Amino acid sequence: MATTRALRSVSSFPDLKELYAEMTATPEFQAAFGDPLGLSVIEPGDQPGEHEMPEPFAAQAECGGIIATIFDLFTGTRLEPLAAEIAWGFVNSFHFVAGKLERREDALALEVGDMARHPDMSEVYNNEMEEKQILCQSVAEQREAIECMRDYAAEMYRVQSGWPWSAARGSRASSASTASQIAALDFLRARELATREKHMPRGPIVVFSGPAQWHDWETLWAKLDEIKARIPHMTLVTTGQRKGADAIAAAWAARSDNSVPLVAYGLYGNGRKTAFTRNRKLAELKPVEALLCEGSGLQANLYQTLRQANVPIHAFRKADQVADSAVRRMRA
Repeated sequence: MATTRALRSVSSFPDLKELYAEMTATPEFQAAFGDPLGLSVIEPGDQPGEHEMPEPFAAQAECGGIIATIFDLFTGTRLEPLAAEIAWGFVNSFHFVAGKLERREDALALEVGDMARHPDMSEVYNNEMEEKQILCQSVAEQREAIECMRDYAAEMYRVQSGWPWSAARGSRASSASTASQIAALDFLRARELATREKHMPRGPIVVFSGPAQWHDWETLWAKLDEIKARIPHMTLVTTGQRKGADAIAAAWAARSDNSVPLVAYGLYGNGRKTAFTRNRKLAELKPVEALLCEGSGLQANLYQTLRQANVPIHAFRKADQVADSAVRRMRA
């Protein structure tokens, strides 16, 4: 809400650009918006030029204001139950665009890599390589900026709704800016390393999985707090459901005092074989502990798979949950 108030407080000033420049953005927005490339290309086919980025604080304030305004507008009205759903769509718009940019960046990186493997000393080759590299870096810069806005909008969504934002599928990952002008092979190595690091869980992995119907959040949070006290640099890997036990774990990881990286390892495909393959791959992550809630036969298979891999398991039965009505009173 502080960002929203700041946004409103400056809305009456005629020259917002200078005013925004005097305000301080978070380090993430400073990294994504504060140090633009020397040369960039806005659209494919354009000539490289010196293009400005939005002011970091302006980007942060406007991004947070979009989400906050939806909740401010709907709260206390008959539309209040729809606020979270509408706000989720705004965050997802950033996520969708970031995904398109990432795919475009990947395609350009492949082209740069192919050219690097077949060098040509001609001036035409050198110009084309430089242009392709600048275009790829420009798309990477755009992606990083949109990812930064998505992550901040998602945090605003969490603060306003009480639950973390999650994409319909996949896990979120963001990266920091890279150098603006480097040789093609060094550029590709740096990009490959950054991509690998942002998608690979860091630190000891704790696996969490549970059914879509689960209400006793306090018991699960208490156990997760206990695990984090022993493993402060843990990464939490869930089975990616957007409600029930997995959503409870995601909400725990999103608390500001936790700062626990979360990876949603959902089911990408159909059929029982896909589900059992996912369970096996979770075990291959070599988790140091697992927290499992009683559910379907798929949950039972995950329990057996992790047990065979000698992973310590904290198991919770449905029957041991605190009564649903009592949970509602505690949350009120």
